[in-house]
Amino acid sequence: MFTLIYFNKTFGMSSNLRTFCTIAGAGKRASFFDIDWKEKKWSLVVVLGAIIGGFIGQFLLSEPIDINLNTQTIGHLQELGFNNVGKTLLPPELYSWDAIFTIKGLSILIIGGFLVGFGARYAGGCTSGHAITGLSSLQLPSLIAVIGFFIGGLVMIHLIYPLIF
Repeated sequence: MFTLIYFNKTFGMSSNLRTFCTIAGAGKRASFFDIDWKEKKWSLVVVLGAIIGGFIGQFLLSEPIDINLNTQTIGHLQELGFNNVGKTLLPPELYSWDAIFTIKGLSILIIGGFLVGFGARYAGGCTSGHAITGLSSLQLPSLIAVIGFFIGGLVMIHLIYPLIF
């Protein structure tokens, strides 16, 4: 963070999506994407690093172990239709090709993607940008955004998610 602040840069994944859209030519259709993407090349390396780091973490550094979960949590997840709770980090009921290529899976991806994109644009950045860059540089709007992200997550998981599953 010190290096980012020193060079007057910000960190966030949603800004990289804007850069990708600009590279693809979206600036010809919308002024929001009319930026000099070459100034943001450094942040594209962050995306590549996140992808490579995730791959290394999952396939080279992780050992399959059972996750020690509270019995009430296990029961609640089984009520929602999750089998083998605590056996994997990514439940196949959500993170498998069979789950994705269903009406429900595609709907969750499309609607969720739209809401995340809209929320990041409306909040002026994504969770990583506000929580890492914004909070470390003591920005009040980032604190408000992070509180909003947490409230939204709690509402989703406790009120909306049970209705979906």
